[in-house]
Amino acid sequence: MQLLAYLLLYPLIWCIARLPFPMLYLLSDATYLLVYRLIGYRKKTVRKNLELAFPQKSTAEIIAIEKKSYRHLCDMFMEMIKTMAISRKEIDARFSYTNLEVYTELEKKGKSIAVLIPHYASYEWVISMNHIIQFKGYAIYKRINNPYFDKMVRDIRSRFKAYLITTKETKKIIESNAKEGILGVYGFASDQTPRWGENLYWHHFMGIETPIHIGAESLAKRYDMNMIYLRVEKVKRGYYVGTFEVLTDDVKTVPDYKISEYFMSKVEEQINAQPEYYMWTHKRWKHKKESI
Repeated sequence: MQLLAYLLLYPLIWCIARLPFPMLYLLSDATYLLVYRLIGYRKKTVRKNLELAFPQKSTAEIIAIEKKSYRHLCDMFMEMIKTMAISRKEIDARFSYTNLEVYTELEKKGKSIAVLIPHYASYEWVISMNHIIQFKGYAIYKRINNPYFDKMVRDIRSRFKAYLITTKETKKIIESNAKEGILGVYGFASDQTPRWGENLYWHHFMGIETPIHIGAESLAKRYDMNMIYLRVEKVKRGYYVGTFEVLTDDVKTVPDYKISEYFMSKVEEQINAQPEYYMWTHKRWKHKKESI
């Protein structure tokens, strides 16, 4: 059944990837009508998240953000498919960086680097940075249940020399690289809800006490990696700009959890500025401290 689903959908995906951008965004507009208006994909979750994050906003304001967020979500989905066929020249024109020197100076320190990225604006096209870095680039992702689509996504994201590793493989690969002296750049999307367990670290995010990911910080401290935040902003439809902000170049001197808190504060800052570009479809505040 999984193979059948892949065989049926792959030709459509292949065709979409080869559409020129004006037609791609027309298709995105049509997808928005289907996903938001007709199906209502995770609409209750998005509405609840927005109401929790912005209790001061009116229903009309919440709905306005909601609609924009779904339009952006559809754009990003189409852009992910487009990555299958986009040229390096085109992706460089659409995803640029304001201060590459900040990143390159960090490389000169001779330590592996943890790049923390939120699910904001275009985290898909961050893979374009792999041709401008000297270290080996790794993108950490959650494996897709369908192995055929999982391979397709890996192939798409690997076009720009990004090595995809699953969340379960991350620790093992970082440890192996450290032993062999391989300098790597590891991309962590660490703003979503961590897996439920006993050792959770709680922090106020958007004014709500919630557990946050501390794995990137823990690994960085264990293997003495530098840490940097990649602030991605949407300039206009189909165009993004990334800015590097050093979180620390001496990770072992920073008190535990402070880097993770600092990262989340930067995510919160971006959300407050333009909330429509955040991924609201996940249940970000599903865990309650009193339920422990």
